[in-house]
Amino acid sequence: MTGALEANTRPSPLADRHAALGAKIIEFSGWLMPLQYRGILEEHRAVRERAGLFDLSHMGELFVEGPQAGAALAAALVSDPPRLAVGRAHYSMICADDGGILDDLIVYRLADERFLVVANAGNAQLVSDALAERLEGYRAVLDDRSLAMALCAVQGPLASAILQPLTDVALADLRYYAIAEGEVAGIPALLARTGYTGEDGFEIFVDGARGGTLWDALFAAGEPLGALPVGLGARDTLRLEAGMPLYGNDLDRSTNPYEANLGRVVRLDKEGDFSGRAALDRIARDGPTRLLVGLAVRGRGIARHGHPVFAGDRRSGIVTSGTQSPTLGVPIAMAYVAPGDARAGTMLGVEIRERAVEAEVVPLPFYRRTR
Repeated sequence: MTGALEANTRPSPLADRHAALGAKIIEFSGWLMPLQYRGILEEHRAVRERAGLFDLSHMGELFVEGPQAGAALAAALVSDPPRLAVGRAHYSMICADDGGILDDLIVYRLADERFLVVANAGNAQLVSDALAERLEGYRAVLDDRSLAMALCAVQGPLASAILQPLTDVALADLRYYAIAEGEVAGIPALLARTGYTGEDGFEIFVDGARGGTLWDALFAAGEPLGALPVGLGARDTLRLEAGMPLYGNDLDRSTNPYEANLGRVVRLDKEGDFSGRAALDRIARDGPTRLLVGLAVRGRGIARHGHPVFAGDRRSGIVTSGTQSPTLGVPIAMAYVAPGDARAGTMLGVEIRERAVEAEVVPLPFYRRTR
């Protein structure tokens, strides 16, 4: 790793833990983060079968509070945060005036007048700046805690068994997309039942200086049950199997929520204006010009980001994410295609190494856990 790379990137607050575990470290969205420890396949299977421990400290944590915090966020985002009950969360997006996605987010309501917005690492500063601008004129204050917090996640079928002995939060009572304040391993924490793997699991927000202690406690509790630390490599294969989009691949400034089949997030029925409303209202009325779909590759080869997609001799779209699914044992991908080619069962062709490989449009997600 070069000195220049280190100078331009931030280490995780858990960097010493990753080094001790022999992790392969890479630059990701301005951070030095673990790509893998034992190997992507082994880590992926641990999450599907037992549990995995993730360092997500590169994500952005933006607190918004004040008498008009909810109204300010409703004007800034496409969703309607005031509708959230205290202790609940929803998936959201922040869009430009033309409807393009600046980032996808999770919004938590911590109290009547206090919200937490979690942004992707590569967009955290952009979202922080946009919120600061959009909150002007409202009785609401933005507190960007992105560099002051650590975030760990436990994901997998055994996540509750690992975490419950460490926390005073009753996990059985914590619903999916809910958050509670409590302690984990004696550390004040925000504990959310959310994740990016398609499995049950929890994300734990603590002060950055306590992140190492939290990681150690989770690791010690999980290791006897077969839990493994998991890097970005397996995080990507897990989220793709679960049909969850990745900003920078499946979502970006040139895409809008309706193209990504995420129009449900946009609340055109809420009171007042919001950034991108006119453009999104038009797209909702006229329909998108392309749609994000799942592809199961039926021929030999793995579809990767940027591979063209054809319907016969006609260019239909482009692959945004692709991998060999460790769980399903077949190559899978997500791609934007023409709306007329988006119906499940449609056979398309993906150009892989200068040859057309047959791929079938299939419903998302590719993988759904047994509940």
